[in-house]
Amino acid sequence: MTDTRDLFAAVPRSDFETPGKSRGLIDVVRWRYLLNLLVRTGVTTRYRNSVLGWTWSYVRPAAQFLVFWVVLGLFMNLDRGIPNYAVYLFSGIVVINLFSEGFKNATTSIVGNAPLVRKVFLPRQLFAVSAIIVAFVHFLPQVGLLLVVCLLLGWITHISIVSILAILAGMIIVMVFSLGLGLFFGAVNVRFRDAENIVELMLLLATWASPVLYGWVQVQDAVVKTLGWPQWIVEVYLLNPITQGVELFHYAFWRPATEGMVTAAGYAGEAMIDIPPGLAWNTLWTFLIAVATLLFGQFVFRRLEGRFAQDL
Repeated sequence: MTDTRDLFAAVPRSDFETPGKSRGLIDVVRWRYLLNLLVRTGVTTRYRNSVLGWTWSYVRPAAQFLVFWVVLGLFMNLDRGIPNYAVYLFSGIVVINLFSEGFKNATTSIVGNAPLVRKVFLPRQLFAVSAIIVAFVHFLPQVGLLLVVCLLLGWITHISIVSILAILAGMIIVMVFSLGLGLFFGAVNVRFRDAENIVELMLLLATWASPVLYGWVQVQDAVVKTLGWPQWIVEVYLLNPITQGVELFHYAFWRPATEGMVTAAGYAGEAMIDIPPGLAWNTLWTFLIAVATLLFGQFVFRRLEGRFAQDL
């Protein structure tokens, strides 16, 4: 009878893997079947036993838009100087919703899957990545609704390849940035549950810290003209990846849908369609910031994931 130890002795040690050793986000690609399963579970269970089902993906952002539009646009006149304010507002809201859902769900993904983390080895980054993909799936109906409205306003006659690229760039920047933050806070949240409260505060500020409800020109006027602060503060404000994602969607949806309405509405021509200067360069820089955030979040996640099972 052959001794099995002799058989294993003939196998090079390099062919064995250390049990429980993870290679980070690389393993997400290797375990894509499980990733697909997690995504399908997240998508199908969200509206389980719900009467309206997927209709909630349209109802929630529509209600959010109506509240902001009525209160801020009609009552508080924040729409001054912004033609076609409804499209401007909604194109920013969909970006904020993508970031908010992805970031929040990625933060709670490890704690929410504690039974699996404690009992089975698998790349823990799968949970955060699946949370971002599920948020993207729920984001698509909102973009579809925005697209229908823009088509009715003549968006198709002013669209360009650059506008399509702006949509893709905005989505990628926001998703990479939210994944990086989700990995960082998701890892910290296992040990310190205060992380969830910090994330809630960050999401509360995200809508107001980006030009969703107001124009970026109003920020520049307030910072430079009213307060007398230097221009570089505005530049730093524009380098926020969420701000850049919002402005890219404004460029891709609001600007083409508004160009045909500016003259007819009596606005002062193209000057009223204010797009931040250096939008292309800012896209590059904010993408690099998002990637740096992802690398830092991955670094912290891998440093802390060894104690996830004990802390949970």
